[in-house]
Parts: sequence; structure tokens; C-alpha cells
Amino acid sequence: MEKIEDIKKLFVVAASPHISAKHKTSVAMRVVTIALLPALVFSTYLYGMRILVITIISIIVAVCSEALLERMLGKKITITDGSAVLTGLLLAFNLPPGVPWWLPAVGSAFAIIFAKQLFGGLGYNFVNPALAGRAFLMASWPSLMTKEWLSPVGGTLSGIDGISAATPLSLLKNPANYGDPQVIIRQLNDFETIRNLFFGKIGGCIGETSVLFLLLGGLFLLFLRIIDYRIVVGYLGSFALLAWLLPTQGSVLFHLFSGGLVLGAFFMATDWVTSPITRKGRWIFGVGCGVITIIIRLWGGYPEGVSYSILLMNVFTPLIDRLTKERIFGEQRKKGVKK
Repeated sequence: MEKIEDIKKLFVVAASPHISAKHKTSVAMRVVTIALLPALVFSTYLYGMRILVITIISIIVAVCSEALLERMLGKKITITDGSAVLTGLLLAFNLPPGVPWWLPAVGSAFAIIFAKQLFGGLGYNFVNPALAGRAFLMASWPSLMTKEWLSPVGGTLSGIDGISAATPLSLLKNPANYGDPQVIIRQLNDFETIRNLFFGKIGGCIGETSVLFLLLGGLFLLFLRIIDYRIVVGYLGSFALLAWLLPTQGSVLFHLFSGGLVLGAFFMATDWVTSPITRKGRWIFGVGCGVITIIIRLWGGYPEGVSYSILLMNVFTPLIDRLTKERIFGEQRKKGVKK
């Protein structure tokens, strides 16, 4: 009887797909969170302990909102899977370091309740919850989301001495508002400014300050195959190509290292739930994010376009999957019926 039971275990009847992922969802969520910690620690060094307070508030509200709503809906409480923690962390990473304490709480609650749980929870949300929370805050309190900047330790907010009221992308968008446009643009494209952008001596949102630490975390995820390189390469590659071809006053390296591009490409566009599942679809998704981002930066009303580009492509994910559906193994094409 024991041999028969062992043989039965080899034959499992279930709906496709039959190839399971290498990593469990909870493990993957925790690994992504760990990959973001170096950037969080460095940001805390740059702006002080208020960064940890903002992040902790964002995470606690995200976890509590998920538990409360699941309890109200009579669903199994899933706060131990790490997804709510990651949402709260990413929401905090998309906030200026000088925002009031209540703003991350409101953003996290919206992200979990309206962008995730009301659509069925993890695996059913059609847009990235953290980015949806950021978009909600931008629409509701635009002044807080665009003006509460702080200068980092050992650096400046804009990257240019004497200008402390604008981030590098805002400065590039409207250089005439802050002085001689030609002088400002030349300074933004200087090697010193590019180096400061890469290492993190220029201001911005909490999680986008240091490209170096974000790259370390992103490459760590690529090495473990937690995220797909197709989306990352498609995003950054298409963006860099268009930044080189299109008429822009900023250099390619300036555009690549400024704003939330690296954070978005590695940690938000690659979200398993809201990105395509097909290989071709992921290339299309990444390229689409890159195209929309550069369009918003050059001709949009905002100096940055990462969040909205990913959200827009999230909406198109089901269509992309449908159009790039791969052939089923063993499937044969129907032959035309001869008369």
C-alpha cells in the first residue's frame, strides 16, 4: 500500500500552468524588501531620522489597513506574506522627505484599500498599489508632493550651488525661472552633477536619491531571478535611446540618473501581478514605460513621468498578454477546409 501511495503522489491532476515558480511569493516579497534596505539606510543618513519615521508610518498603516479590510470582508488575513510591507515601503520611497506625518498614512491606506483589497487582494490588483497611492496623493495634495524637499547632507537639492528650491528635473524643465538657462543647463550636465546624481548627493524623493544603492539592490534581484531582465532592459534601453534621439537639454546620463527612473525600472515596473506574463509582452511593457516616461519629461506638465508611465502600462497589461499569447505545447494550427 505504501508503494501505491507513493506512486499516486507522482500524478497530480490540476489546471495549467504545471510549472511552478522557483520562489514563493512571501519569500520574493521579503527579498525585494531586503534589496531596498541599503537605499533606505542611505536616505536616512542624508535626511535624518524623519525618513525612518515616514517609512515606519507608511508600513504600519499598510499592514493594518490590509488586516482590517480582510477582517471586515471575512477573508483570510494575509499580512504575513510581506506584500503590504513592501507596498508601504515603496509608497514611502515615492514621497518627498519633508512631507507631514499624516501623508504616508493616507497614501498607504488608499494603496491597500482601493488599489489592492477592493479588487480581490494580492494577485488581483490591476495597477501597482504603491504607485496608485502616490498618484492619489499627487492629485489631492500636489503642493505637498512637489515642494516638501530637503537638501541632503553634503549636497544640494538641485545639484547647483545657490539654487535650493527645485530638484534637478524641475530645474531642467524650467531653467529660466532660476537664472540664466544656458548656465544652469551646462551645470546640470557637468560631470560633477552626474556623479552626485549617481552617488546620492542631490535631493529628491526618499527612495530615488542614490542610483548606486538602487542598482545594487536591483542587480541582486536580477541575479536571483526575482525580477525579469526584459522589463528592466526594455524600460531603460528605450528611455536612453529616446533621450539621445529626441531634442532634450539634458544628457542621456542626466536623464538616466535623475528622478525615479532606476527605482521604477527595477522595483515597480517589474511587479509580478501588474506586468505581462509573456516574454514578448514584457519587452513591450518595458519599452512602453520608457517611451511614456520620456514623453512626459519632455512635453508633459510634470518634470517626472515614471509613476504615470508604469500605471498606464499596467492598464494595458491584459491586452498585451492577450496579443502576445504564446502557443500551447502540442497545439496545431487549424487547416483551412477545402471545398
